[in-house]
Amino acid sequence: MIRVLLIDDDEKLLALLNDYLVEEVFSVRVESDPDRGVMEALSGDYAIVVLDVMMPRLNGIDALRQIRKQSTVPILMLTARGDDVDRITGLELGADDYVAKPCTPRELVARLRAILRRTQSAPGADAAPGMLVSGNLTMWPEQRRAEWGGSPLSLTSTEFSLLEVLLRHVGYPVSKNDLSERALGRPHSRHDRSIDVHLSSIRRKLGMLPDGRSLIQAVHRQGYQLLKE
Repeated sequence: MIRVLLIDDDEKLLALLNDYLVEEVFSVRVESDPDRGVMEALSGDYAIVVLDVMMPRLNGIDALRQIRKQSTVPILMLTARGDDVDRITGLELGADDYVAKPCTPRELVARLRAILRRTQSAPGADAAPGMLVSGNLTMWPEQRRAEWGGSPLSLTSTEFSLLEVLLRHVGYPVSKNDLSERALGRPHSRHDRSIDVHLSSIRRKLGMLPDGRSLIQAVHRQGYQLLKE
């Protein structure tokens, strides 16, 4: 069974989500204390973590920061509806996706499964197996492993999926909607900045090319493109 860790101080919501996830054949651990939640997230026992932003003592953003210092476990953030600051901050710190509260258990499960599909499943029918290479960038999709210039590239699960899509179409622009559907498992909405924030993080990790350009370029009205080196 897929093990899910829920970290939230709202015990009524935890009980609701726990019951629904169990019905959907997940194995669930709930933590209302954020400090214990961080320790559990770092244990390596869970396939994915659901983390609320608004918690006492240690808020979700600080908890996310602590987890990301030591782990790349997939993390889905629960944010207040319309709170773009927390949402963008969470994505910049390495959250894989977010769901705005109040949310339905069905929506949460759909997002969890979308993240798990891209982190645990083998490549799809349109994905060639084996190593992908372009210049200094090398990726092993089946192993969810990447290197830049021969050194390991530390990516979150969402960052890996986005970079993989761009690498499979190197030299050609990929629309935000295609990136969102293939990497996030959902259509791109007009005001959703998730793709931009994740790609900004990937750019920082890759650094600049010798000529000062970023390896990932925005193409006006077409999306994003991974440059051929």
